[in-house]
Amino acid sequence: MFSARPDGSARRSLDRRKLLSLAGMTAAAVPLAACGGSGGGANTTRSIRIGYVSPQTGSLAAFGAADKYVTEAMQAFFRRGLTVGSRTYPVDIIVRDSQSDQNRAAQAASDLIFIDRVDLVLVASTPDTINPVSDQCEANEVPCISTTAPWQSWFLGRGGDATRPFSWTYHFFWGIEDVIQVYKGMWGQLGTNKKVGVLWPDDSDGRAFANQTTGFPPAMASAGYTVVAPSSFPAGTTDFSAQVALFKNKGVDVLTGVLSPVDFAAFWREAGRQEFKPKIVTVAKALLFPQSVLDLGTSADNLSTEVWWSPYHRFRSSLTGATPEALANDFTAKTGKPWVQTLGFVHALYEVAAAALGQVDAVGDRKALAAAIGKLRINTIVGPLAFGGLSNIPKNVAKTPLVGGQWRRSDKGYDLKIVNTDVSNDNIAAQQDVLRPYV
Repeated sequence: MFSARPDGSARRSLDRRKLLSLAGMTAAAVPLAACGGSGGGANTTRSIRIGYVSPQTGSLAAFGAADKYVTEAMQAFFRRGLTVGSRTYPVDIIVRDSQSDQNRAAQAASDLIFIDRVDLVLVASTPDTINPVSDQCEANEVPCISTTAPWQSWFLGRGGDATRPFSWTYHFFWGIEDVIQVYKGMWGQLGTNKKVGVLWPDDSDGRAFANQTTGFPPAMASAGYTVVAPSSFPAGTTDFSAQVALFKNKGVDVLTGVLSPVDFAAFWREAGRQEFKPKIVTVAKALLFPQSVLDLGTSADNLSTEVWWSPYHRFRSSLTGATPEALANDFTAKTGKPWVQTLGFVHALYEVAAAALGQVDAVGDRKALAAAIGKLRINTIVGPLAFGGLSNIPKNVAKTPLVGGQWRRSDKGYDLKIVNTDVSNDNIAAQQDVLRPYV
């Protein structure tokens, strides 16, 4: 089995987006958009309308690989309806594609708010999609739950201020501090010269990782690493010859970064041409998915990455009762494809949505629904979630656990092995291994 502004400027810019959406700028809905349930147990004609946005096409389409499966599973699950207050309502799920583009993501959210009149928006996968969608929801006072981007990329990338929490938008995922801890734990298993080359694109993720206060640089320095940092680069860069040459010249033993699969593939081709072979390669986002790794060919053996979720995790869905193993196996049986990490998180979005809706007295009370999300304490298929549960994390954020993994060649292609040795991770994942050198 295949086994990633306190000055308020961000918020002021929302008015322009709102005006554009009201002017009729629309985003195309994907074919599975009209997913509604007549509700076998429903006793009212009013439905609960849930919108969902993710990058199902474009350069980040790998993040949307589980969307159709989860949407159809939720459509079937909610066919019985969902009880809010004293009534049971049918549920409509309306799916829109961000096309891996920030402007299209904002338009998709506008369509859900102004055309589809949704009660709640769910959004997943990278700041390019979740940030503009969350901004639209915050500006137009619609509850929104997002996931699958480091919380700093979502909160700070939107101009978040911990002293003035967002009122309508909430996010669950791990943070930069977690991936730093995981990476240091993995790298510490092998002897290196502690020279780490970094690849930070000029986007929300890259800026969050590169932050000189809360990102990788101070953490790496405190751990004794020398950071070799070329200039940031725009997404879609195809020429990485200068970066590879710099890393070779400086004798880099460890390579890390946060890139899209397309950008890393371009870098890795250049690394091969220049015969740059670091001892450890641990890259966020680019190495999350089986297909992205397969596309690299045999040179992907022993590349490593963060692992948000896997069939080996020890959690259970509060909504369906499914375990990660059962969900992953069912996904593969129904789609013929290997499991992907986004599978658990998209599923968890609906768990959080259902739990929050169950806490309000009436459908349509958006203010009560947003407040209910902010108070949630729930066990999900990706782990326990508690919004506002940590004093050093924004109140709009719930953290999820994180471990590390390494891709190993097998007769089926590649297996993803969890390679943490920290005993505190024993309750997260059942299957554990140790990191092997890339070369």
